[in-house]
Amino acid sequence: MAKPIDISPDERAALDWIDTRADGMIATLKDWVRINSGSRNADGLERMRGELERVFAETGGRIEAVELPPSEAVGPDGSVMQQAYTPSFHLSVRPDAEVKIVLTGHHDTVFPKEDSFQDWKMLDAETMNGPGAADMKGGILVMLHGLLALERSPHAKRIGYDVLISPDEEIGSLGSAGKIHELGAKAQVGMTYEPALADGSLAGGRKGSGNWALKVSGKSAHAGREHHVGRNAVIAAAEFATRLDALNGQREGVTFNLSRIDGGGPTNVVPASAVARFNVRVKDADDEQWVLGEIAKLEVLINQRDGITAALHGGFTRPAKPMTPANARMFDWTKTAGAALGLDIRWNDTGGVCEGNNLWAAGCPNVDTLGVRGANIHSYDEIAILPSLPERARLSALMLMKFASGEFDAREARALAGS
Repeated sequence: MAKPIDISPDERAALDWIDTRADGMIATLKDWVRINSGSRNADGLERMRGELERVFAETGGRIEAVELPPSEAVGPDGSVMQQAYTPSFHLSVRPDAEVKIVLTGHHDTVFPKEDSFQDWKMLDAETMNGPGAADMKGGILVMLHGLLALERSPHAKRIGYDVLISPDEEIGSLGSAGKIHELGAKAQVGMTYEPALADGSLAGGRKGSGNWALKVSGKSAHAGREHHVGRNAVIAAAEFATRLDALNGQREGVTFNLSRIDGGGPTNVVPASAVARFNVRVKDADDEQWVLGEIAKLEVLINQRDGITAALHGGFTRPAKPMTPANARMFDWTKTAGAALGLDIRWNDTGGVCEGNNLWAAGCPNVDTLGVRGANIHSYDEIAILPSLPERARLSALMLMKFASGEFDAREARALAGS
């Protein structure tokens, strides 16, 4: 760990100010949890973006809506369409500053508009259960208050930052990936606000991830009179699925998950179309190339079936984020700041992915679990530990102030990323 740091009186005052906002943070989180912002709920996402414009206006920065390009999607019936997205929220403060940081997050959740999980409840005096409480509406509040505390410090003018909060992280950041890359390429370091674990541990190195859909076309026929005329797309998709699953264990750390097969209908009809959907996790770029080669071979194999055509759609959307020297330096600073605040910051590698992967793909060293302490995300048991709202905001604020003062040299981390 880097040498211990002192907290100046001015920094202490800014950190103490965060504690005065604790009750307001909790109240706002309760309000936000009640806004359904599932990734496909355009109205709810736009309502949340309006909330972001309201609260981040306190920073005094420039706020804009960033229009996102559509992405290709394959429907259950095999039709290929363009998937549209609502805009991302973008805040820019002091864009010409010598030190630039990018902070990212998302306002979408995994709970759709029609889901029954729509409200919060207290499990005990410190634990709130609710959709998106930890992932990551609580994290957005941590980010906001870290920045507001920075603005109260004497070194604030030395640092510039961009905030990007997007509506599509839970479905792969396909629309926002380009903007994340653009901002990451211009910044020295990044900070992302996925939840920490309940014990405060952070995610370290992350695997890369890709998503695909194999569209399979055959020929329909009467299952009794002309079964021999039909060409069963579901059977072809099932063969692909079993062969894909057999790739597990062939390369260390690479996993293939067949998640769904769409297709079929009445039992007396040979199905003419099917879609096999799957996810792959990898450790590095060499793994990516191996995966691409293997699934291409399977695509060719399925196309060799009589009367069957198959086509892969998709690809790797988030490269791996290993614990390189540059990322390790960011974690070292996080641990150092935590120690000054009485926090024991630890981390573990994970197979999960997030916007931190996208930032690293742009060469931007980053820490990506700076949000609230929480647990059971993506489930009806999701919780946020409410005292961690000010706790983690203080951690971010101290890091930001040390980047601004130069005690943490953001340019050093970026130089390591290029070495």
